[in-house]
Amino acid sequence: MDYIQEIKRLKKEKNAIILTHCYQPIELDEISDFVGDSFFLSKKAKETEADIIVFAGVHFMAQSAKLLNPDKKVLLPNLNSGCFMADMLNLKQLREFKSKHPGIPTVCYINSTAEIKAECDICCTSSNALSVVKSLNVDEILFVPDTYLGKWVEKKLEKVKVNTYNGFCPTHLRIRIEDIEAARKNHPGSKILAHPECHNAVSRLADFVGSTKEIMEYVKNSSEQSFVIATEKGVLDRLKRDYPQKEFYLIRDDIICQNMKWNTVQDVYNALKNEEHEIKIEKEVQKKAYRCISRMMECAK
Repeated sequence: MDYIQEIKRLKKEKNAIILTHCYQPIELDEISDFVGDSFFLSKKAKETEADIIVFAGVHFMAQSAKLLNPDKKVLLPNLNSGCFMADMLNLKQLREFKSKHPGIPTVCYINSTAEIKAECDICCTSSNALSVVKSLNVDEILFVPDTYLGKWVEKKLEKVKVNTYNGFCPTHLRIRIEDIEAARKNHPGSKILAHPECHNAVSRLADFVGSTKEIMEYVKNSSEQSFVIATEKGVLDRLKRDYPQKEFYLIRDDIICQNMKWNTVQDVYNALKNEEHEIKIEKEVQKKAYRCISRMMECAK
């Protein structure tokens, strides 16, 4: 079966779109309507007039699309696609964390479940974390679940105290100071581009720190010809494809999020054909979490 042609036919027949995150297998790009980072895909999910959204990403991303489109059908191609960071924080842990800092607004990274979003004041992505926190106009916040993104925000804003929950991305945390040092030695003159989910000691040594989208835009707009990519391998794959005249090196071979690699073209076909693996969110959670994520969309356009 020609899955790609069948998917294109089904999309038209069912008025469906496919949203794909940049960490997904690159072959999914051919069937996707939009490929990008979490914030870009959240905007596209909110704007779409499609009846069905197939989200080739991980569970919290599909949930976010559902939060923004409660009346649309949102499908996750492969149910194994979870997020280790999101799983590090449950409701009991969040409430305990908030109880130690009463009266302080809570910002949650989009890498969190709908239940967590329902108990937070506003959501953010790595693309808009700075503008989201600044929009609160306060001198202290709680930030969950990623301690490294939270502390990066604190360093950038300087005057805002950021109390972070001790969550992290296992993939980005594999990158060590010695990897940066080795990259400088092995690829002299190359610009090192890192994601703020990396350990703060790593971020301090990078030439540029930014979200997935910002890293890709940096390469696009840079006159430099050689880059070391200190984020998930899917970004490297797309940069190599899109800028064949430039050189790219992955900071180390194991910067791969296995949960991001579960979805296949066949999974997308099955989900769309059978309308299976639909994301459903309890009504009260949907209502509260929608306020959290829609507030982000309003203040960080």
